[in-house]
Amino acid sequence: MPPLKIENRRMHDLTGFQRDILYVTAGLKEPHGLAIKDELDDYYEQEINHGRLYPNLDDLVDKGLLEKGELDRRTNVYTVTQRGQREIEARREWETQYLGTVDSGTA
Repeated sequence: MPPLKIENRRMHDLTGFQRDILYVTAGLKEPHGLAIKDELDDYYEQEINHGRLYPNLDDLVDKGLLEKGELDRRTNVYTVTQRGQREIEARREWETQYLGTVDSGTA
């Protein structure tokens, strides 16, 4: 099967950490900064400092993949944009093209 052609996609421009932020944000019911941080802390099995997290969240907002809003005066909430959702779906299709036939019992 020929590779899936993905045109005008930005997912390849992201770092792995930014991709993880995008995936976590998409999966949380109320994706505010500390909730995202807590999920990433668990995944990476270490504390993610604010100086790493928030600049990357801002980069994803600047790329049009996340939208930033206010939950209250002290808490920002992040939501995946339609474009961000399309990027996630395109990435999933691309991964499935290569990993869809991998037998989970053989890895």
